[in-house]
Amino acid sequence: MNFFRKFLINSDKCGGVSMDYRDEYKKWLESDYVDEETKKELLSIKNDDEEIKKRFYKELEFGTAGLRGVIGAGSNRMNIYTVSKATQGLADFIVSKGKSFMERGVAISYDVRHYSDVFAERSALVLAANGIKVYLYEGIRTTPQLSFTVRELNACAGIMITASHNPREYNGYKLYWQEGSQILDDVGDPVTENFQNIKDFSEIKVISKKEALEKKLLIYIGKDLDDKYTEKVKSLAIMDDGEIDKSIKIIYTPLNGTGNIPVRRVLKERGFTDVIVVKEQELPDPDFTTVGYPNPEDVRAFKISLEYAEREGGEILIANDPDCDRLAIIVRDKNGEYIPFNGNQTGAVLIKYILERRKEKGMLSDKSMIIKSIVTGDLGKAVADELGVKTFETLTGFKNICGLENDLEGKYNFEFGYEESIGYVTGTFVRDKDAVVSTMMLAEAAAYYKKHGKTLVDVLNELYEKYGYYFENNFSIVLEGIEGTERISRIMIKYREKYPVEIKSMKLVRYMDYQSGRDFNISDNTTEPTGIPSSNVLRFFFDDGSWYAVRPSGTEPKLKVYIYVVGKTKNEAEEKIKDIKSAVMELIDSVN
Repeated sequence: MNFFRKFLINSDKCGGVSMDYRDEYKKWLESDYVDEETKKELLSIKNDDEEIKKRFYKELEFGTAGLRGVIGAGSNRMNIYTVSKATQGLADFIVSKGKSFMERGVAISYDVRHYSDVFAERSALVLAANGIKVYLYEGIRTTPQLSFTVRELNACAGIMITASHNPREYNGYKLYWQEGSQILDDVGDPVTENFQNIKDFSEIKVISKKEALEKKLLIYIGKDLDDKYTEKVKSLAIMDDGEIDKSIKIIYTPLNGTGNIPVRRVLKERGFTDVIVVKEQELPDPDFTTVGYPNPEDVRAFKISLEYAEREGGEILIANDPDCDRLAIIVRDKNGEYIPFNGNQTGAVLIKYILERRKEKGMLSDKSMIIKSIVTGDLGKAVADELGVKTFETLTGFKNICGLENDLEGKYNFEFGYEESIGYVTGTFVRDKDAVVSTMMLAEAAAYYKKHGKTLVDVLNELYEKYGYYFENNFSIVLEGIEGTERISRIMIKYREKYPVEIKSMKLVRYMDYQSGRDFNISDNTTEPTGIPSSNVLRFFFDDGSWYAVRPSGTEPKLKVYIYVVGKTKNEAEEKIKDIKSAVMELIDSVN
């Protein structure tokens, strides 16, 4: 039985608006169209009012270009109902664009998460039922390859089933539009409206896989596109043969995700001869048994990799997240110590290598640019400035970075995009962060500097000595549930009413409220537009070049704080971080 044909949803209670959670829970239990396994899961929590409330007080809402949430039964969970409804919302939008968009079709891929293959196939069958062609990968692929596929096939849209680096309990649904980049509001708003307007699951169309194949609306894709993507990645190589030392010993882990095959293939075909894979984390594992929290930004994800490195003499350790759009590294210095790099440090080193080598090869122009998020550090910008490359800033997230790349295409030449949360991309055939590309470029950079007697730690220290000690302390305050959401809101309100104007020797000279779109100059009491789309972010600048920002996370129950300082010495920079953090936490702690 097609269990979501007549399942009732009250559309007036969508999009994060409070719902009568007990009534919604009862509807799910009493519906003839909810499968027995789901009902069994719901009955198991019948005496846990708090759990019922978490699952039903609202519907899972569109966040950063799609959905993301804990897998399970309920309106505020990732399940086949949520996915089907979101896909019908997308289908309605595509149909409204006309027959040409329907025929161009939608590319779909998925990662190693629980139910990823189920959600991907269901999305394909909903689209096909609406007369929209679908290109579905026959197995797991990386997120950046989905972006590439949208562009390569001239599809009108793409769906990636992934929860990126979230814990194993999560899954997600990311939407891409025809440029291959994640959707922005011009697509997200009408898709969300369509989602909310579905009052009854009978409005969701679906056909069988057999029917979709017979009508040639479902097309499976695989090896040919893998080959094309791999060749595109390798085409980004700058230095090769005798210019780099390909014997550099690399310890690599895909953290049981999608990166294993494409990353190893690219490194092998580039000629890197000593790549050691962490066997315990080589194959897909949706439970991430050996790592727990599969976020390589957390140095604890390198625990087994470090054991390999110490045993094998690894020179550089590389980890990707499960959908292979993020990259983290640890580097062995000349004293044999393993030094973890954060996202800003890795980004600055990559910018130095890519821009300097491209300039050396005559590949830069006076229209060359890099793009970073507003909460990413300024060391990379300092490098770009010296090389005559313009830096643009935009809101957090690669949907905004690549959205800006799309807007500036033809006016500037895109060289590099990055953000502090270990996401990077170069080249123009992928419009999202790409850990296959950035892993290859990072390996090439490390091999180039090894050829010249340096480690990446040496390169980073040279940057500090030349431009100043750009240090940071970025952290999150986890505030879960309804109470947490409300407290985050109160903190942002308080910050707009009262904020520190002086911290030790640092005097506030400017602050930017991206929600109101105003850039305030404290010294002359003037304002001007930020020039950046509205978002609930506050950013405070001091007279010495240090700054910090606060914002609620768009995908997790967190308040994020970004502290950036610049000092003439390491000690000076570290003291400034302590001073700013103390002032920030004093204000946050004052809000109950």
